[in-house]
Amino acid sequence: MISQQAGPATPRRSIRYVTGQRAAARPGVDLPRPAAWIALGTLALFVLIGLGQRLPHEPAVLVIATVVALGAGLVMMRSRAPLSLAWAVLATAAVAVLGRGVSSNVGWFAICVLVAWCVLSAHPWQAGAYWAAVLALFGVEWIWAEHDPGWGAWMAGTSVSALGAVLVRHELRLVAQLQAAQAGLAERARVEERGRIARDLHDVIAHTLTVSQLHVTGARLAVQYEDRTEAERALAEAERLGQQCLAEVRATVGLLRDDGTPARTTPLPGASALPELIDGFREAVATVHATIDGDLAALPATTGLAIYRIVQEALTNAAKHAPGAPATLALAIADSSVTLRVDSAGAPGRGSGLGVTGMAERAGAVGGQCTAGPGGQGWLVTASLPLDARASRGTPR
Repeated sequence: MISQQAGPATPRRSIRYVTGQRAAARPGVDLPRPAAWIALGTLALFVLIGLGQRLPHEPAVLVIATVVALGAGLVMMRSRAPLSLAWAVLATAAVAVLGRGVSSNVGWFAICVLVAWCVLSAHPWQAGAYWAAVLALFGVEWIWAEHDPGWGAWMAGTSVSALGAVLVRHELRLVAQLQAAQAGLAERARVEERGRIARDLHDVIAHTLTVSQLHVTGARLAVQYEDRTEAERALAEAERLGQQCLAEVRATVGLLRDDGTPARTTPLPGASALPELIDGFREAVATVHATIDGDLAALPATTGLAIYRIVQEALTNAAKHAPGAPATLALAIADSSVTLRVDSAGAPGRGSGLGVTGMAERAGAVGGQCTAGPGGQGWLVTASLPLDARASRGTPR
């Protein structure tokens, strides 16, 4: 007994911040190039303002500190996450030389920029250690350099900068996770759609070839017994089935087009087409005893299509593996479900098993189940599908 309902597993996709590494493995985020240039420009602006406030005192020392701060900032901008904390510490030391114990120096804003930069791009524990070191620096300046409450304002400013960077980093992670989820859903949808198209191609081609072969066999026998009328009828029916199969294959393959060209489509068969399907097998010299209990037109379109394809595959297998043997079909439509039973004589032949798998997948796609295996007269196919739309959506596929 074969039953298959599980859908394809969601493929794992890489998560990109900027550099294409997996988010779970990245301790920080790489700033986009424009954002990194803005950060560097802001850092340079405050460093130069701090330099201007200290000149003309000690010009050589101040110029060297400015070059060191800007050089460290340039290296930080070109670095990839995780950020090396050494460059941030070097830039901080240079800014401290520019500030030189004066809380009113605007150059201290450069420290706020560095704190935010480290929180975004460094390891969390390194960013925390750097923030604590900056607070200690301002505390030392407050206690020993200049007893000015302005140092408390700088402590608050760096803390707010760190908190804002934490929130930004969190939002970037959420965006990355959302993009990864969207990519996974899109990939899963593509896989499922290709699987559906593969099932349609298999069902259409296998059914048409099997029934056409029966018609050709009938035509050969008719020619052998000099029944020209019957031979012409059988060959004409085989020709019609071939043309119909070609049209359905073209319509199905058209769904694979990705160049924006509208594909030519035809209406999908439903449960109402079952009598015509059964008559087609009977005209091909196949014995099919069918019992249908209920209104086929009342079935939902998705359920009707699943029933049609399952019956099509079951009768095709019966005609292929047990030619000439009768097949019994029983379809019962109740208030909440529809049940199907196709019983055919003869042991199954050797095949790929795609048809049996396809039947189980079609039933599972609408929330039902289908089994196929030895039973009844030889090979038994049973299916049970719910009619409740909410039940049919129970397991996404």
